Amino acid sequence: MNQFGDTERNNGPTAFAMRIMISDGPLGVSWQHASETCEFLGDVFALRHAKDGADYTDARHSIIYLVNELLENAIKFRVPGSISVDCSLEGGNFELTVSNDTAPAVAGSFQTLIKEIISRDPGELLIERIEANAADENSSGSGLGLLTLMNDYGARLGWDFRSSTSGSAVTLSTHAALTLN
Repeated sequence: MNQFGDTERNNGPTAFAMRIMISDGPLGVSWQHASETCEFLGDVFALRHAKDGADYTDARHSIIYLVNELLENAIKFRVPGSISVDCSLEGGNFELTVSNDTAPAVAGSFQTLIKEIISRDPGELLIERIEANAADENSSGSGLGLLTLMNDYGARLGWDFRSSTSGSAVTLSTHAALTLN
């Protein structure tokens, strides 16, 4: 198993929590699943957070952006199979883990990107990547979404890579934590 970044979870067993499994079926998994899932989770967790007097709109926006970014990455880079989305909220700390299987070559490339992201200042790297993408319209896999989460939202990100149960893929769990206002 390889771990990178902040994989420690702080929310305890009494946190408000939810797990959603998105499974392959006859229609497959599509981008629409990401959109609907992030909207649902944004509403549920922002309402829960607002009960404590917090700003519903700001919390909802932050949760939706975070869930959407990680779920779209899981859909884009997965091999066929389920995607699990685990969320919890405790004391203004929103935690998310998105897990999916991916091809070993994709996992290797992603680990190289992660090593660069966590070794550099996210703000500086974000500007460099925006400029590089503007210069090359075919550029992809630059980590812009992850860098935006880290730089603009203060997200604490971590990744676990381990052999899948089938042995032919790598199970990737992406962890994120946000402090909601």
